[in-house]
Amino acid sequence: MWKSMIWALMPTKGNKNWGKPLLPIPALVTEFETQVARLGLMTPEYVCSMELRRWCDRNRNRVYVPEWLLSEWGMKVEINFGAAA
Repeated sequence: MWKSMIWALMPTKGNKNWGKPLLPIPALVTEFETQVARLGLMTPEYVCSMELRRWCDRNRNRVYVPEWLLSEWGMKVEINFGAAA
């Protein structure tokens, strides 16, 4: 009888949350995704949107723009954009 009471009071061995993150990591939305949502575009419509193209042309060196979209429009990203010489 005493043994069953002792086992009931003892904590279980090991950490049941081992390897799990303490908090869920939130997904971050990029500025490109925010712009696409503002324009209300679906992926097939990206190439046809002139407003998105102008935005990407202005911001391609500053924020993430998908590579496939840049190559579709023939835009190049300047590696050293804004770097001090």
